Amino acid sequence: MKLEFPIFQIINEEGQLTDEKYKERMTEDLVKKFYYNMVRIRTFDRKAISLQRQGRLGTYAPFEGQEASQVGSALALEKDDWVFPTYRDHGATLTFGANMARTYLYWNGRVEGCVPEEGKKIFPPAVPIATQLPHAAGAAMAEQRKGTKNAAIAYFGDGATSEGDFHEGLNFASVFQAPVIFFNQNNGFAISVPIEKQMNSKTVAQKAIAYDMPSIRVDGNDVFAVYFQTREGLDRARNGGGPTLIEAITWRYGAHTTADDPTKYRNQSDSDKIREAQDPLLRVECYMKRNNLWDEEWVAKMIGEVTSEIEQAIKEMEAFPKPNVNDLFDYVFEKPVWPITKQKEQYFQLNGRED
Repeated sequence: MKLEFPIFQIINEEGQLTDEKYKERMTEDLVKKFYYNMVRIRTFDRKAISLQRQGRLGTYAPFEGQEASQVGSALALEKDDWVFPTYRDHGATLTFGANMARTYLYWNGRVEGCVPEEGKKIFPPAVPIATQLPHAAGAAMAEQRKGTKNAAIAYFGDGATSEGDFHEGLNFASVFQAPVIFFNQNNGFAISVPIEKQMNSKTVAQKAIAYDMPSIRVDGNDVFAVYFQTREGLDRARNGGGPTLIEAITWRYGAHTTADDPTKYRNQSDSDKIREAQDPLLRVECYMKRNNLWDEEWVAKMIGEVTSEIEQAIKEMEAFPKPNVNDLFDYVFEKPVWPITKQKEQYFQLNGRED
């Protein structure tokens, strides 16, 4: 079976416009907003890896290389929309308005890191694969029943499409025409398994056909393509057009997590070549220079502001009160159950202290 899903693109690797109809909508303010947010989350990401190596942060999941997919999609949302991230989508949640210090806290294993800013509908990051997709469909259905124009977006990787939750989420959303975007970041690997070994389908986008759902493949390193296609899907969803599946073709440069060695399952020199040819930040930079939008003074000031923000967030994270060990036991179930209660008692006995 041959199914055609060409990759949608607005600017190419050299920063050249490939679809003129979007030119008027690509204002200077929008372009700078893209670049600022992409620099901000990349700087955050690199700092997190450094903190982990210093023992100041726990195991961390890097996303460098996927900035265009996360920023473009998150900026397409409205303030009252829902975001359902995976463990690799903190770039999207930060762009949507998550607190940076609390995001660092999450990577230190703190329950406080799962608490969004007041008024922000950000679900705690889903570590089990694909479990957030039915949740996103449900939240979108709830907004639909309330009569709002609010929508939801669920992020997931290519490996999630092999899970039952993926199909259940899409099916419910399709049946009830829920206002939700299923946003796949296809970075080519389900942890260490290449995509061709974990699915026989040629694309993720074609999986939407079974659910009679619109779908599209986009260049996930083109922030413009991601933004405008996500906006289009959201506009359709808000107006009763139901869900959309977006497959963003991208790449993570580094390891699956800081506990991973990517050289065991892929040639990292290939990753270096992709960085040189397709880097999402470099692409926007090239576009800005081609269109006389590049301002060295603005860039330097912006980088300084981002650096200061991150350093302040780290100070707040490290000044946070020490964790309460009771959190390990008290938040497992709504009401105490005897196995957890017994474990808690044994823990305190072994450590020579009482609750």
